[in-house]
Amino acid sequence: MRSAAPELAGPTCFCRDCLGDLDFAARRCGVCGSPRVVRHLALASLTLAHIDCDAFYATVEKRDNPELADKPVIIGGGKRGVVSAACYICRTFGVRSAMPMFKALALCPSAIVIRPDMAKYVRVGREVRHAMQALTPLVEPLSIDEAFLDLSGTERVHGMIPAKVLARFAREVERNIGITVSVGLSRNKFLAKIASDMDKPRGFAAIDQDEARAMLADKPVGFIFGVGPATQERLSQRGFRTIADLQRADEIELMKQFSTEGRRLWRLARGIDDRSVVPDRGAKTISSETTFETDIRDFATLEKMLWRMSEKVSSRLKTGELAGSTITLKLKTADFRQRTRSQSIHAPTQLAAKIFAISREMLAREIDGTAFRLMGTGVSALRPGSQADDTDMLDRRSAHAERAMDDLRRKFGQAAVIRGIAYDGPEKAE
Repeated sequence: MRSAAPELAGPTCFCRDCLGDLDFAARRCGVCGSPRVVRHLALASLTLAHIDCDAFYATVEKRDNPELADKPVIIGGGKRGVVSAACYICRTFGVRSAMPMFKALALCPSAIVIRPDMAKYVRVGREVRHAMQALTPLVEPLSIDEAFLDLSGTERVHGMIPAKVLARFAREVERNIGITVSVGLSRNKFLAKIASDMDKPRGFAAIDQDEARAMLADKPVGFIFGVGPATQERLSQRGFRTIADLQRADEIELMKQFSTEGRRLWRLARGIDDRSVVPDRGAKTISSETTFETDIRDFATLEKMLWRMSEKVSSRLKTGELAGSTITLKLKTADFRQRTRSQSIHAPTQLAAKIFAISREMLAREIDGTAFRLMGTGVSALRPGSQADDTDMLDRRSAHAERAMDDLRRKFGQAAVIRGIAYDGPEKAE
């Protein structure tokens, strides 16, 4: 049960490093001297959190290579690729996720570019997820590096208010896993997500319902999640440019103009969000894609790349103990037109050979002289890996061969076994 009188429920100011209670006006901890002090009038009664790992991919790479600690790092690949993640040094130059690589390198020429290692990031993400689940069973993952948590009713279990539990969690993740997280704490998802972005990196911020309206007022309508450029333009045409414009609007009038979306906008503009934390939502798709250095129309070249992607998807499925029964091929032409083809199979799989065979069939049907700049493959309709079906004789043989190769790679490295279709010679082998 949520406390109705936060000021009576416990301390509202404490040190994030030693968790000691402090006077509300304290600027520094009197016990350990830390300046990392958390204070909020409603702090003791806030129980819904959003946790976001800071520049996750880049932080993991810096953890594993201390020489990169004070250097600008971009996770991505190829001059025609995009930025998967950028460390905070790069962000001071204006580099952002999803930015074209050529633009990122123009902004930060000294950046060190590292190809993504998704299998490693998944492993680290799982460590963080396990640590979250030790706090509460109500953990809703949003991606590999962020989640919502509902800590209602956990104060008796942990012997402290949720705010302190989360501060301790952030401290232990940094010490035990070697990465940092930012925490947002509020009464609902929308405000918790906003709070986690307020003090990055290593942040901790709290927002209560009654302060949301004033805090949101001067923000553009695009600040509300789900309001993309097209919706923002529609709103702008009708005079809604800032959240304050939405706050002044009548709920019924907004619903007349925008149907159910109008009611959602009216509520979120006031910081109202009734969505519950839904645990174990999990990933919807496991995929791999790449943007080519030069456009490709040759089937043999695309086929070879497709095999490598199928292996990566298979590896991620196995690491995540997942299997899927829908396989999707994604292609983007030289003129940026996208083609997406999907095929469902009779039983879930996690085998690279199966993923490749079906993706290859779909690819063959798209070879018509068109030049492609991007290709990807993925698996969806995910289930636990224990439900993967290897009873078909061909699948059974493929599974046996793949598991043998997986064992060799675990012992001797990824280059220990290379399938013939993926071989580019000793200098290019992956």
